[in-house]
Amino acid sequence: MPAFRRLFNTALLATLAALLAGCQADSESVDGKTWQVINYWASWCGPCREEIPALNQLNRSRDDVIVLGVNYDGLQGDALAADETELGVEFDTLAEDPAERLGQSRPRVLPTTFIVSPQGEVVEVLTGPQTEDSILAVIDRPRG
Repeated sequence: MPAFRRLFNTALLATLAALLAGCQADSESVDGKTWQVINYWASWCGPCREEIPALNQLNRSRDDVIVLGVNYDGLQGDALAADETELGVEFDTLAEDPAERLGQSRPRVLPTTFIVSPQGEVVEVLTGPQTEDSILAVIDRPRG
C-alpha cells in the first residue's frame, strides 16, 4: 500500500502542479476524493516547528488526506531541502504559492493551514499550530 500511496501522491502532485501552472480545470479537485491540507511554514517560525510532526502523522494516517507544504520564504532547491531536513518535514512542498488560485490572500500569520475539500473548495483557514485532531475535526465535520 505505501507504494500505491506514493504513486497516487505523485500523480496528485503532478495534477496540482499543472493546475498551478494555469491549465484549465473544472470545479472538482484533483481526484474528487482527497482532502488537501496546505500548510504554510518557515524554519524561523517556532509554532511551525511544533506542528510539523502532527502534519507528518496526518499525511501518513489517512488515504483521503494529503498534506502539502508552502515554504513561506519561497525557498527552492538545496536551501529548501536543508530546511525540510532540519524541521523533519516529510510531506511534499509546493513549488508555487497556491493562495491566489484558491481565492485566498497570502497568509500574514504563520503557521496558516488551508483545508481544501475534494471538490477544490477552501472550507477552512486555520491559523496557529494545528494538531491532527484539529485538522480532522474540520475534515470530518458534517456538511450540508
